[in-house]
Amino acid sequence: MSARKTRSVSIIGCGFVADLYMRSFAAHPDIAVTQVYDHDPERLRAFADHWHLHSVESLARFLGNLPEGSLILNLTNPDAHYEISRSCLEAGHHVYSEKPLAMEMSDAIALHELAAQKGVMLASAPCSVLGETAQTLAKAVREDVAGPVRLIYAELDDGFIPQAPYADWRSESGAPWPAQDEFAVGCTLEHAGYYLTWLIAMFGAVRRVVAASAECLPDKGLSGGTATPDYASATLFFENGLTARLTCSIVASHDHSLRLFGDRGVLKIKQAWDNEAAVRFHRRFTLRRRLIEHPIGKRVSLSGDTHPKVDRWGAAAMNFALGPAEMLDALAEGRPCRLSADFALHLNEVTLAIQNAEADGCAQEMSTRCDPLPPMPWAI
Repeated sequence: MSARKTRSVSIIGCGFVADLYMRSFAAHPDIAVTQVYDHDPERLRAFADHWHLHSVESLARFLGNLPEGSLILNLTNPDAHYEISRSCLEAGHHVYSEKPLAMEMSDAIALHELAAQKGVMLASAPCSVLGETAQTLAKAVREDVAGPVRLIYAELDDGFIPQAPYADWRSESGAPWPAQDEFAVGCTLEHAGYYLTWLIAMFGAVRRVVAASAECLPDKGLSGGTATPDYASATLFFENGLTARLTCSIVASHDHSLRLFGDRGVLKIKQAWDNEAAVRFHRRFTLRRRLIEHPIGKRVSLSGDTHPKVDRWGAAAMNFALGPAEMLDALAEGRPCRLSADFALHLNEVTLAIQNAEADGCAQEMSTRCDPLPPMPWAI
């Protein structure tokens, strides 16, 4: 069998997260990074030198070097996502954006419309929904392992992050953890997608969001403060009738658990940021006139190979290249991308509805829609 033809991507933004993508691309030898650009010359030089990549000195040169229909990864700071993605789409290129797709819903809609007009793909992170754990869980739901799912609890609490030694956190090429951006953007926009993507992929569009959010820690040790919610909780009402509750914070003790409550028991996951986290089914039964759930549970697994894995680095063991790889596969196979523009837009709307709810949170009807995601071929 002949070796697979090398595919290429280009990267704009060489900060902290870009190193995580480069570690992931190392597990995909058929994907090459052809060029990189960052508006900070020193950061660009450090990143390119560390990974032995070709760098360019301007966005115009970056776009000018690419043949039409190339795939660009937008890994810039969140407040630059819209402008950079718009420039790439206008030049006729496919775009995979780090989360969020845009900080304002009007900008996200504009990107969605521009991608459709240009006939190019637009997708956004996170891509762990394509990973082994998410796909295993989705298959368990399709096969009614726990019976019909009636309610979901999703937790994305990261601990009391302002007291963490984040000043010492550095990426492999030396980029500092972007504390100012993380706190200003907020944990909901940064992290809610890790489980929202899974839920939307399995159950389809969210019809209504009832949420509230608050800034519990006004002083996060940064000059000027942020006035951005560091806690949010939402009840999600899906079009298919399912109800879920999702909570995000950088205040409460670390908890990345996900529980799907079904008629026969509970499907549980303890880690969102691990592509190989165990999916366990805790059967419900009666014992001595008590209703209990099995304390250990039975692991649910897929048979056969799944996708390339990446070793743990910091808090995560995730393959960040699964999203770009899916886009490249879709282009090569002439099919729709699982991470569609509709999916990215709906994720953006639901996430913004949760974050922006504030203390007077109210019911918000979602205006966007998307279909559930087809399973990966190795998870059917």
